[in-house]
Amino acid sequence: MRKFLQAMTNVFISLVQRWLPRPFTLSIILSGFVGVLGMMICGKSAADMVNYWGKGFFGLFPFTMQMVLIVVTGHALASAPVVQSMLGALASIPRGPKSAIFIVGFISCLVSYINWGFGLVIGALIAKEVAIKKRGMGIHYPLMIAAVYGGNVLRGPSSAIPLSIATPGHFLEKVCGIIPVSDTLFSSWNMFITVVLFFIIPGLCALLSPSKNDKYPPVELDSAIIEAELKRQEKERAGRIKKADRSPAERLDNSVIIMILLVAAGFWYLYNFFAGQQKFNLNLNTINFAFMMLGLLAHGSPARYSEAVGEAVKSVGGIILQFPFYAGMMGMMRDSGLTVAIANFFVSISSAKTLPLFTFWSGGLINVFIPSGGGQWAVQGPIMMEAARALNADGAKVAMALCWGDSWTNQIQPFWALTILAIAGLGVRDIMGYCLSIALLVGIFISAAFILL
Repeated sequence: MRKFLQAMTNVFISLVQRWLPRPFTLSIILSGFVGVLGMMICGKSAADMVNYWGKGFFGLFPFTMQMVLIVVTGHALASAPVVQSMLGALASIPRGPKSAIFIVGFISCLVSYINWGFGLVIGALIAKEVAIKKRGMGIHYPLMIAAVYGGNVLRGPSSAIPLSIATPGHFLEKVCGIIPVSDTLFSSWNMFITVVLFFIIPGLCALLSPSKNDKYPPVELDSAIIEAELKRQEKERAGRIKKADRSPAERLDNSVIIMILLVAAGFWYLYNFFAGQQKFNLNLNTINFAFMMLGLLAHGSPARYSEAVGEAVKSVGGIILQFPFYAGMMGMMRDSGLTVAIANFFVSISSAKTLPLFTFWSGGLINVFIPSGGGQWAVQGPIMMEAARALNADGAKVAMALCWGDSWTNQIQPFWALTILAIAGLGVRDIMGYCLSIALLVGIFISAAFILL
């Protein structure tokens, strides 16, 4: 089995390294492809598609800033000495390359299940620390980062779709009513899928861990990145020691009192925010806010935190550049009717039994061009839930099928990988061959689950 999976993955790696362009180039190509599909399938003109693209281009600006901040605040928090010590303790657990990949992948799955935003950052930070701590052990760093990204498949308590349909007054209530999370997220069949994936994803990555004699031998973390990180940590320690001869302005910049007052106000706000909720809601804004307050506390002064943020900002160029192009793609898919056409095709060939399966497949296909669960649900959700009612299919399974489809093809879509790659210091071609293997195995398993369960 390992030889077969290794051979298959080697084919994927060869294809990716030869044919996969840079993520920005890929976003341009995909945009053109969607434009052509809109003209061919929906009968729109080139002028129409360009207009839809331009209007949609600005649609993800708030979300782009959220994703920039989650990388910057997470990276800055992780660079604090106290957090480095905690990450170092975690990094000391693995005893070999396979165990390192499995443990990091499992932790990433766990954290991503709790909240996908946490998973994007925490897993990459732990992987990077393991790669530094265990350098010389022969850990294949790109594969370990692929295992981290594999955790993004998991959908847990922060999943937008099941939470939406469990909320009174949601926009599809007249179609499907209120569907509690006990029928979706926490149903026995969905928990079975989730638990199995907790082991399939890191287990597959550990199984693919190469040896020195394989076609693609282990590639450890670049020594230049390790040296830069060690120098940064040394500079951080030196800055804490040097306190003499500071000017009044430097004393203010390094004031612990200012930092404590700010952090106290921040945690007071977070306490009031969560205490005032009927149910726990951890969203991107609260994650970013919490990361920033924890980062200030961990660094101990405004000056040191400012320097850490300055270093972290260097890694978010890809997100700033590419997210607007995916927003333009979403605009074309939505306004041209292309999403509706694709969804209606799968509905037309479905029965009550097969609708969840075809919803999963159609959700995965559309997710390649609309890599946003909320945006996809707004367009595709009404079609699938209306079909579920018409065919007397299980609405809870149909909703979760769309949720799983949305997360499944993230493995072949670099949109979300940009966040992890920014922290890891890798390119998309480094991990995508392994991600294709994860996507194939996950797709087969979830498809079988929707047929048999």
